[in-house]
Amino acid sequence: MPPHDPAEPGFGVYVHWPFCAAKCPYCDFNSHVRHGAIDQGRYVRAFAREIRRMLELTGPRAATSVFFGGGTPSLMTPATVQAILDLIDAAWPLVHGAEITLEANPSSVDAENFRGYRSAGVNRVSLGIQALNDPDLRSLGRLHNVAEALRAIELARELFPRMSFDIIYARPGQTVEAWESELNQAMSYAVDHLSLYQLTIERGTRFFDLHKAGKLVVPDGDLSAELYETTQEITQARGMPAYEISNHAKPGAESRHNLTYWRYGDYVGLGAGAHGRITTQEGKIATSNHRRPETWLEAVMKDGNGFDAVDPLDKPAQADELMLMGLRLREGMDLVRWSNLSGRSIDPGAETFLQSHGLIERAGNARLRCTPAGMMVLDAVVADLAI
Repeated sequence: MPPHDPAEPGFGVYVHWPFCAAKCPYCDFNSHVRHGAIDQGRYVRAFAREIRRMLELTGPRAATSVFFGGGTPSLMTPATVQAILDLIDAAWPLVHGAEITLEANPSSVDAENFRGYRSAGVNRVSLGIQALNDPDLRSLGRLHNVAEALRAIELARELFPRMSFDIIYARPGQTVEAWESELNQAMSYAVDHLSLYQLTIERGTRFFDLHKAGKLVVPDGDLSAELYETTQEITQARGMPAYEISNHAKPGAESRHNLTYWRYGDYVGLGAGAHGRITTQEGKIATSNHRRPETWLEAVMKDGNGFDAVDPLDKPAQADELMLMGLRLREGMDLVRWSNLSGRSIDPGAETFLQSHGLIERAGNARLRCTPAGMMVLDAVVADLAI
């Protein structure tokens, strides 16, 4: 297939591997711990059935990216990754230079598997490092230590053309000075991409229970804002500015798969708990799969899909999603596309109000974007503009 135009949203395929060795206390992702062996061959057969059904919905498309997320995809064998990629390529042929990302935890990384993933076609890895000091790694429930994290980074840099890793900040007790030091250390190991997330307390997690009981204290709003501003200053100065609220890259090294989400392109969601946005002959739909792996597996083997819900998206709903996604990006939202979907223009009163408070700005005539200050209150900005 010919190469993909990087300015276009693209068509992505997301593969969710829902299993983890342990559940982190801050995580509300769809991840599950199973103490027995996982029958990976059975899951590959289920993915094959699900892909056939999804292809009926999408029709012929060429995939510009594949993302193995989780859970912990690095608990899959290279043979499983290879088999799923072959199924995807047969359904939606991969364009030349397609980005194929696999998330990995340092505790499940070894050289043999990494070489196997590379041979299977993975050309980008995203490592869940999360912190660069051992006490905080323990408090975050991580199974690796700093030495293992650095070994995983070194191995990824050696074997894959592209590599990113995640760090969580605004952790309990973290000062601006400590974060400055840790972030500069992280940037010395980074190649061209970093994901830097503020710790959020999510309902249904162990951290939520501890926070509610007063046993876990996180930075207040003012300190969180200072930590965010520090993050922007350091990454900008070191040539890896934010291209999205929490994602930083050298120019040209942005995550193409995630840009498909934020530019509101189509993507197929495969696996337990996966979500998708697909344009069908009847219009655009939102899909979501059963979250429990065994329920998803049984449904796919019985019905050919693991859908928990399939919802049609009318044009106003698409406009709302386009705005919510597009304003996360430094490049901003495509105003012409938004107007075509919504049937109206941005309210001039709301735009003037937000501009006067330094929260949004025009990027030429065709795009609207948040300022760095606006990014910190994105939900409020979207609420004002969407009225």
